Amino acid sequence: MKSSRSLALVALFAALLAVFGLIPKIDLPLGVPITLQTLGVMLAGCMLGPKRALQSMLLFLLAVALGLPLLSGGRGGLGVFMAPSAGYLISWPFGALVTGWIMSNLPRSTPNRAAGSAFTASALGGLLVVHAFGVTGLVIIAKLSWMQALLGTLVFVPGDLIKCAVCAIVVHTVARGVPDWQFGGRALK
Repeated sequence: MKSSRSLALVALFAALLAVFGLIPKIDLPLGVPITLQTLGVMLAGCMLGPKRALQSMLLFLLAVALGLPLLSGGRGGLGVFMAPSAGYLISWPFGALVTGWIMSNLPRSTPNRAAGSAFTASALGGLLVVHAFGVTGLVIIAKLSWMQALLGTLVFVPGDLIKCAVCAIVVHTVARGVPDWQFGGRALK
């Protein structure tokens, strides 16, 4: 029963990422679009914990690699892993893993503590880890200098901080409505 629940949650969060892909992307000259899908990375880490969050992101990227048009703008297939945004895509499993690990090690005993922990975990895993991979991808694939890539990724930071806040609000709401939810995949502390 427990493994079927885990499987259902992994599939649910992979599907949530696909739903976030239905929201139109905003294209930037950098070759990396602004999308809502990084919010899904943050939510998966905070809600599922490191292992299941990683699995949900890998499942999603496998579906994309197989050609399903699940990325924002209806993109899919192996070609997206060769585009300037590839570093960001590859980062999603790692960002979700780190977000989940941080969330599992921060206080979550009250809705307010869970929300604060979710914001911190999202900022470190869903923002810093994702951007570190993204900048590296821009340097390798788009042939930008490190400074150009770092400056280019700064345009995403304000929106990503808003996504961190939205993730914290969702976690707060779930913590109030489902008090026994194991944020970060572990019992509340």
